[in-house]
Amino acid sequence: MSKSITGIVSSKSSDKTIIVKIERRKTHPIYHKQYSESKKIMAHDEKNIALVGDKVEIEECRPLSKRKHFSLVKIIEKPDLRDDSLEVIKPQKIEPKEKKK
Repeated sequence: MSKSITGIVSSKSSDKTIIVKIERRKTHPIYHKQYSESKKIMAHDEKNIALVGDKVEIEECRPLSKRKHFSLVKIIEKPDLRDDSLEVIKPQKIEPKEKKK
């Protein structure tokens, strides 16, 4: 059975390729503090349907290139594009200053 991993698309580097960022929470064996560890994995996206920010599931497959040995299975969740925390800054019209004579 092949390994499947869930992560977030961080980049669309080239045609039919996505870069998926996987984050894990670990506990230090001595200090018992939790810390996060991340890894970037290249995956094959045959139909170019995944976009940056999508939560996706990828599955291990045969080597497709030097660094690409995972393929996209499905898109689990799309990001909410109606984010109200972002402010839209409207461009202001700047008038030229008058020259003094």
